[in-house]
Amino acid sequence: MEELDHAPLLFELNEVDTQKPPAINSDFRMLLVDDDIRLLDSLRELLNGMGYKLTTASSGKEAIDQLTHLKFDLILLDLRLQDVTGHQIMDFLRDHGIDAHVIVLSGDTTIEAAISALEHGAFGYLRKPCDPRELLKLVDNSRQRKLLEAHNQQISLRLERSERLYRYLIDNSPDIIYTLNDEGFFSFVNKRVATLLGIDRDWLIGKHYSELVHEDDLELAANVFNERRCGDRASRNVELRLKCRTSVEQERYFNNTLITIVLNSTGVYTRGKGYVKHEFLGTYGVARDITDRKRADEMVTYHAYHDILTGLPNRILFKDRLSLAMSQCRRDKTELAVMFLDLDRFKRINDTFGHAKGDELLQQVTARLQEAIRGGDTLARLGGDEFTLVLPNLRGRQDAVAVASKILDNLRAPFEIDKQPIHISASIGIVVYPGDGDSIEELLRHADIAMYQVKTMVKDGYYFYDRTIADSSHQKIILEQNLRDALTQGELEMYYQPQVDADSGNLVGVEALMRWNHPARGLLGAGEFIPLAEEVGLMIPISDWMLDAVCIDLKKWGALCDGQFRLSINISPLYIDRGNFPEKLHETLVRHGISPHQIEVEITESISIRSPQHAIVQLDQLCRLGVNIAIDDFGVGYSSLSYLHKFPIHTIKIDQAFVREIQSEQGHYPIVLAIIAIAKGLGLRLVAEGVETETQARYLKQSGCAMMQGYLHHQPMSGEKMLQLLQERVAIPAQAGSPGGADI
Repeated sequence: MEELDHAPLLFELNEVDTQKPPAINSDFRMLLVDDDIRLLDSLRELLNGMGYKLTTASSGKEAIDQLTHLKFDLILLDLRLQDVTGHQIMDFLRDHGIDAHVIVLSGDTTIEAAISALEHGAFGYLRKPCDPRELLKLVDNSRQRKLLEAHNQQISLRLERSERLYRYLIDNSPDIIYTLNDEGFFSFVNKRVATLLGIDRDWLIGKHYSELVHEDDLELAANVFNERRCGDRASRNVELRLKCRTSVEQERYFNNTLITIVLNSTGVYTRGKGYVKHEFLGTYGVARDITDRKRADEMVTYHAYHDILTGLPNRILFKDRLSLAMSQCRRDKTELAVMFLDLDRFKRINDTFGHAKGDELLQQVTARLQEAIRGGDTLARLGGDEFTLVLPNLRGRQDAVAVASKILDNLRAPFEIDKQPIHISASIGIVVYPGDGDSIEELLRHADIAMYQVKTMVKDGYYFYDRTIADSSHQKIILEQNLRDALTQGELEMYYQPQVDADSGNLVGVEALMRWNHPARGLLGAGEFIPLAEEVGLMIPISDWMLDAVCIDLKKWGALCDGQFRLSINISPLYIDRGNFPEKLHETLVRHGISPHQIEVEITESISIRSPQHAIVQLDQLCRLGVNIAIDDFGVGYSSLSYLHKFPIHTIKIDQAFVREIQSEQGHYPIVLAIIAIAKGLGLRLVAEGVETETQARYLKQSGCAMMQGYLHHQPMSGEKMLQLLQERVAIPAQAGSPGGADI
């Protein structure tokens, strides 16, 4: 460069050296490019201390190298460099996308030079020598422009990110988000419409909303999709059904597959000072798919009124339909029938095959029942194996008989469980409205009573309710309550019937018999209330009471029994099934100080078919305690000699039904003789019950049974009278090895 170009510039820089402004921006990086070292020094001196990061280059190649490795915001560039021109450097900036302002400092004073520099992208052009203030102002303008560009770029980035987020949220929303124009045509809809309805959103734009809405909901949709209100008054939670497209063909047709949505919509209006009145632009809305929720609600409602296993109406729905049918009967002055059906011996199916197979059988039974009923009848399952049936429009009892007979016939055909044929029957109780009851509960109760009448008779049949069985059932309920009170009010009492050795006439033991001192009916035998106690679940507490009562009496008798006196107690199979009877008996004996050898537990033969293995375990535990075991009423049940051989039995008692048949000493009574032979063969003690005549006693004694109990010798007596008897005579046991006897 010419010397003349530099002197004035240096002079002008020195004039403003003391007027430098404070530091502005330490991040603003500048590149000073000039092959005149003095000019570079002058520029650095002018700009130094203002907070700019300054870098110098004394040649074009050095400038390009700096631009390749560093980022600059502003370049002060001399055009007339010896190796590379300033224009070439600006071309390099453009070709490499380097975003840096360029202020050209040139000694060329022609307008063409300035225009050429600006065309190459220069931010400014100053002729040498330049005014330092003008240079500083131009540098500051560049800095301000850079700051503004950076700020705008940040805003643009934020806007771009915000728009991407907005689009992401809109397109990935679980709801359909849409806008309609003022005529109800779609102007926008998000991508959810494609996944939810199977409709391409681009196809939907410009279509009327009515193409999506189910025909039955169009009137409601007209109010919602044309919503002009906004704010809190806008439509909220309106349920509509939309059509779904299931075909992917070009016709884009709709079928009748529906989803249910809940719709919120609000009107959209223009706002601004330029409008005297807001203009309605359209509707904005959000449609949420609630199909699954609706189906779940319907399922919950269905299960609330239907039996899950069979799908039949449950008790609630049955009563509702029965109430409706009763109302219709009152209005039309007609009759209806209600049936209560219970499967016979269904518990045995559950116990044998398991509850899962029992449920399978119930489903098969339901199908058979549905085949037997009429179109307008209502079949319901109340629970377990109990079903109810309403027969409206009854022309007479013959209609109910026809349905009941068809049901029984259908059930008689074998079912199949695990490829095994299963036979099952039912007991049906029938009531007729209004003659047999005025209310739902009364009808069901009377039908239940009639059904149990079938259960107690033949099973596999039907029975119409009548008042006589209701009275009997009512008396049974009263007796049950009285029996419950008897336990707490001390009305139960133990009686004892002595057992006698016919050879010696000695007292060898007693059988404990329970009596009930009923406040109105007097003294009741066990046969009048024990079956009821077993049925209503009172057998366990009554048996617990009995154990304490007999131990208390044994304690009173004390030494009069001489330690060889044996007391027999009858134990219900229910008590054995309880599982803890041996522990309960042992605890009671220890508490009262009674020897186990004084106790004999009598069980019935039915225990051998209820749960034989469980019974054997229980009886073995009793034997280990030292308690004796007797089979009561031997021969009247379903005795299995194999089980009898396995059971730890000490005594067999001949049932009084066989003893009663003995009418002659010369007669032949094979069952009695067979039982005596079994006892002798197994080495068991033998006692005959119900001996009432001398003929019976002599026959039994001659046949080998010496121990007896019955009215011939002693009637059952209270504990106090038994004490008096013991005081009069002390029992002497039969000798070991004597006929019909064993060591006591």
